[in-house]
Amino acid sequence: MFKTPTPAPYSLRVLAALLRYPDAALRAAAPELQQALKREAALPAARIDELCALLQHLHRDDPLAVEAEFVDLFDRGRGTALHLFEHIHGDSRDRGPAMVDLQQTYERAGLYLAPGELPDHLAVVLEFTSTQPAREARDFLAEIAHITRVIFSALRRRQSPYASVLAATLELAGERAERVEIPPEPELDEDWAEPEAFGGCSSAGQSRPEQPQPIHIVRKTRAPQPGAQA
Repeated sequence: MFKTPTPAPYSLRVLAALLRYPDAALRAAAPELQQALKREAALPAARIDELCALLQHLHRDDPLAVEAEFVDLFDRGRGTALHLFEHIHGDSRDRGPAMVDLQQTYERAGLYLAPGELPDHLAVVLEFTSTQPAREARDFLAEIAHITRVIFSALRRRQSPYASVLAATLELAGERAERVEIPPEPELDEDWAEPEAFGGCSSAGQSRPEQPQPIHIVRKTRAPQPGAQA
C-alpha cells in the first residue's frame, strides 16, 4: 500500500526560496523560513536541521561571500545548473517547445510567470508544486526526480550545503536522496573557451606543414583603361 503523501506547501516554498539568489530580502527572512520548516515538519528532522543550518549561514555570514558562493555554484557549472531542461536538451531546439509546454501547465493551473522568469528553473517548479494538492505535488516532483538526483549528486561532489535542498526535494517526491554517477565537469575556462579562428592560424594543410612558409608579395598591376595605348 502506498503511503499517503504529506502536504508540504510551506516546505516547498522554503526550498524554492533557497534556490533563489540570496539577496537582502531572502537573508532577512531566514529566521521566518526556519520556523516554517519546523512548524510544518513535512521533512525528516535531520533534513530540517541541515536546511536550518544553511539558512543560518545565509543570514549570518558576509553577504558578499554568500552571494559569490551562490553564483559560483549555480551559474558557473553545468552539472549544478538549476534550469532542468538544460540537463535534458542542452541548447538544442527541443528546449523551446518543452518550455512552452511547461509554461502552459502553469497557466492551466492559473499561475503566470513574472517577466524574465523561465519555467524550467527548479525554484519556479517548486513554487508551482507548492500550490498543488499533496498527491499531485508528489507525482510532479517524481517526474523530475532523475534530474533532481543529478543536481544533488553534483552538489554532493562539491560538498555544498545546498545539496540538502535537493535531497529534501527528492524526499518530498517520495524518492531516496541517493547519488548517481555523473561525468566530471570541465574546467570553467575550458568549458567556455572559444575555438581559435582558422585552427589558430596553423600551417596544417600547407605544402610544408609546421615549416616556415615563404611569403610572396606580388605588385598589383592596373587594368588598362578602354582606349588607352597597350
